[in-house]
Amino acid sequence: MSEQPPVFDKLLRLAVENKASDIHIKSASPAFLRISGRLEKVDMDPLEAGEIYAFVEHACPRQFSAHWRNDAQVDFSYKLDGVGRFRVNAFHQRGAPGIVFRHVKSRPPTFEELNHDPEVFRQLCTAKDGIVLVCGPTGSGKSSTLAAMLDWINHREDRHIVTLEDPIEYNYADDKSVFNQREIGIDTPSFAMGMKAVLRQDPDIILVGEMRDRDTFETAIGAAETGHLVFGTLHSANAQQAVQRLFEFFPPELHHSMRRQVAGTLRATITQALVPAMEGGGRVPVVEIFMVDAIGRKTIEEGAFEKIPAVIDVGAASGSKSFNADLYRLIKAGRISKNDGMAVSPNPRALEMNLKGIFLSSGGIV
Repeated sequence: MSEQPPVFDKLLRLAVENKASDIHIKSASPAFLRISGRLEKVDMDPLEAGEIYAFVEHACPRQFSAHWRNDAQVDFSYKLDGVGRFRVNAFHQRGAPGIVFRHVKSRPPTFEELNHDPEVFRQLCTAKDGIVLVCGPTGSGKSSTLAAMLDWINHREDRHIVTLEDPIEYNYADDKSVFNQREIGIDTPSFAMGMKAVLRQDPDIILVGEMRDRDTFETAIGAAETGHLVFGTLHSANAQQAVQRLFEFFPPELHHSMRRQVAGTLRATITQALVPAMEGGGRVPVVEIFMVDAIGRKTIEEGAFEKIPAVIDVGAASGSKSFNADLYRLIKAGRISKNDGMAVSPNPRALEMNLKGIFLSSGGIV
């Protein structure tokens, strides 16, 4: 095994000291740090391809070495003592190696630290069964939100929690709950196979790192129908897209029969994006929450997915919240700027009216 170049440890220390979320490394180029959502160049000599290859060979677990050799890309975790843990994606571009590190905080955050309104999240954490999806693009803070939810449960509920992660990010110390954390590629070959095995492990709560395929989602539905609470992530930009994506796992001839199952098991979708914070650096999550109440279930059963935004608008009593409603909350609280809020709003004109005290009710959803 090659000796690891010391420049990587120095770079990771620098990143953590500057509160960077990600570190971008490219052959024959200086490194870049993502700080408060913006890329900043590190004043350093360009990293050579040989140095990058040496790091991957040194740090990549042997179980994943074949992926690097055969697929020219690999995901794994890396821990630097005294600094922290990192999620690593090594890859090739134009025939040369590159790496992106994501810093994983050692302690799960709280709802308050994430600036989430905790009441709805606590409601979902105490659900007895069903599926809760945390959605958003890569890098939108989905893992942190799920970690806050599991940590809240850990300190208050006696539950057996089994996680399937790729890779494991946060480590949980058993408190009132008992955790078994399984890493894809090391502890189980795939999400689908891990899900099939998990029901024989007497879980109360199951975390699926990502809903990637039909087998995984079908098993999640079966688990929810038999009294388990399932948390998962999905890449989608909003609640309507998230629900529609679930049906993309199945052929069209099954969509009608699946609508009743999805409506009966889906408890909520939480879709989020990150916005630069006004004070202290970093970014703040803004969320859209679709609580699947009686109207939401009817909407899904009928396949009227285009009505989901209107259902969210009138569902505040159930805990639903639109992106604009959360942006309004964060702007009024001084957590984010108006300009940054407008930049991510799905309807900036409506948000502008809200900030002036004008709120229009939605109608025509039933």
